[in-house]
This record gives sequence, C-alpha cells and structure tokens, in this order.
Amino acid sequence: MSPFILAALLFSLCLGTTLTFASSHWLLAWMGLELNTMAILPLMAQSHHPRAIEATTKYFLTQATAAAMILFASTTNAWVLGEWNIQLTSHPLATTMVVLALSLKIGLAPMHFWLPEVLQGLDLTTGLILSTWQKLAPFALILQLSTINPKLLVFLGLTSTLVGGWGGLNQTQTRKILAYSSIAHLGWMILILKFTPHLTLLALLLYIIMTSSVFLTLKLNNSMTINALATSWTKAPAISTIAPLTLLSLGGLPPLSGFMPKWLILQELTKQQLPLTATIAAMSALLSLFFYLRISYSMALTMSPNTVSASTPWRLNNPQSTLLLSTATALALLLLPITPTIISTLPM
Repeated sequence: MSPFILAALLFSLCLGTTLTFASSHWLLAWMGLELNTMAILPLMAQSHHPRAIEATTKYFLTQATAAAMILFASTTNAWVLGEWNIQLTSHPLATTMVVLALSLKIGLAPMHFWLPEVLQGLDLTTGLILSTWQKLAPFALILQLSTINPKLLVFLGLTSTLVGGWGGLNQTQTRKILAYSSIAHLGWMILILKFTPHLTLLALLLYIIMTSSVFLTLKLNNSMTINALATSWTKAPAISTIAPLTLLSLGGLPPLSGFMPKWLILQELTKQQLPLTATIAAMSALLSLFFYLRISYSMALTMSPNTVSASTPWRLNNPQSTLLLSTATALALLLLPITPTIISTLPM
C-alpha cells in the first residue's frame, strides 16, 4: 500500500474516533463511527487473501448493522422526546437499542460471534488496531449514556466474561485466543461501568497496554499458532522470557499490572452489594488464566525440534523496531505499585 494512502487512512481513523469523542449530537457521533469503519476496511483487505476479504466483509456487515440500529434508536428518541443530545437520551427502548448496538460494535457477548472470525482473518498489525483503537469510540458513547439499566450491563458483563473464558479454552490460533481475551476483558469493563465509570477507563487503558504488548510480541516472532510459539525461544530468548509475564498480567495475577483493575473492580462490586456477580467474574478469570498459561508454557517451557541444517534463527538480525514493544511491556508489568496513587485520584 502506498505510504500516502496509508497515511490518509490512518488520519481518517483518528478523525472518526476524535469526532465521536467530541460530539454531543447523535448524528455527529454516528458520522464519526461510520468514518472509523470505512477507514479500517482497506487496511483489513490490503493483503488480498481470501481470509482477509472474508473477514473484511463480515466486519463491514456487523458494523453496518450496528450503525443502522444506532441511527434508528437515536431517531426514535428524537421522535418521542424531541432530543438529539447523547447525554439526554432517556427513552427506554432507544437506550436499550443503543447499548445493544454499541455492544455489537465492540464484540460483547452475546453479540460476539463475529469478533474471533474477523480477527483470525487479519494480520497482527490490523488485528492490534481492531482490538484496541476501535473500542475507544463506542466506549465513549456508552459512558455518556446516563439512563442505562444496570441489570442489562451486569448481564452483558457476566456473559462476556464467561464466554471469553470458555471460548478460548480449546483454541490453537493465537489471534482467536486474543479475540476471546478481548471479549472477557470488555465484560469486566462493562460490569463496573454504571457504578464507577473511572474504573472502566482504567481497565480499558491497561487492557490496551497489555494487548499491545502481546500483539507486538507475536508480530516480532511471526507466530500465528500456539505450536509456532515453541520456536520463539531460539528467535528472541529475552522476549520469550518476558512475554509469559505479560500474558499472566492479562490474566490478572499479582504482582503485575493486570491485577490492579480486577482487584479494584471486585472491591467495588462488593461495595455495591453484588457479591454473587463478583464471585462469578472472579471464577471466570480462572478460565482465561488457563489459556494464558497454555501460551506461556509453549513460549517459555517448550522448544521446537530442529533437525534442518539451515541458518540458526538467533544469528539473524530482526529489522523490526522494539521501542513500542518494550514500552508497552514495561507498563504491562510494573504499574501495580502506583495503585494507591490511582485510588486517591478516583472520585469516590
């Protein structure tokens, strides 16, 4: 792809998200979401592989469906109440439809079926954009809605954490595993959104950091399956030592950064008199932890049999830059000690 076209598409991607961030009118937010979708479609289809074309088509159809639902819901709210402002959307039918449409956009269960299939058909760089940047605009709109039914959000959150845990157990493709990981983490964010929106933002930020680190590690090793990860030790031993810690951070183990949002979310759910919800969420995290441990085992504790007389991989220089990877990995591992500072900044 031409650098000028790539720059234009990335600019459009950023512009669409920024437009949605800055809008208080439903039509302007809808335009931002559509611009966002249209900008990423050429990036998804650039390899011209049948899998990529199929993934692009599925993504376009789901996003178009969600956009139509948002337009219909906002029009219904304006028709009944005469109000286009996002924060003043109060009609129950319109609010429920918007939440379901935005859930479809980001891939929350039970509207998650497109996400693993789409992510499986993309290259790792585009998959990283889809798993991180594309979640920001819909989350900005969900955060602005003030009249959402808390029971609906708890249902979506618990379903997502359970589906994200169960779905990833029998997968061998790393991209599908990361898709189910994304579904599970989004469930944690939605669970707490109505009670403490600031914790949702904190969980989203840490999820983006940890997922970026894992995607960049897989891109550096060019590993698409769990079996292929067994060769990563000979390619990059230092990264293969640190990457399992990043995966365990995604799983939420102390003393890593990923423990912080889960700890604070469970604490807040307990304060809100929802012990059963907190227990189910914590148990579902164990399911996710299992497939993170599977990947960690493949990376750090297994070595691929190598009987081919060829150049040894560790003697070849990798031209990829590792600055972004090293920054994301450091943040994914070392942020837990500043938890008291973060707690003191959160409004209680």
